[in-house]
Amino acid sequence: MLLFALDKSLSSEEGFAEVKACLTSPLAKLIVWALLSALLYHLVAGVRHLIMDMGVGESLEGGKLGSKIVIAVSAVVIVLAGVWIW
Repeated sequence: MLLFALDKSLSSEEGFAEVKACLTSPLAKLIVWALLSALLYHLVAGVRHLIMDMGVGESLEGGKLGSKIVIAVSAVVIVLAGVWIW
């Protein structure tokens, strides 16, 4: 969906206006926010795994703490993304 919108918005000025009008609806904003939320959570969890590859947090307690940190950081970043979109 987002790649199609990018292609259409870059094709012409009319296409950009159509995409802009479409993305101002609450449903479109919700869809974009949901997709962005999934990507942000995946990014934060990926950083956690990179840190674990360096040997930090490989114990059971470290893994539990790391997962709690990932959820907390993801929640903050997702809320910030929601504020940015809405």
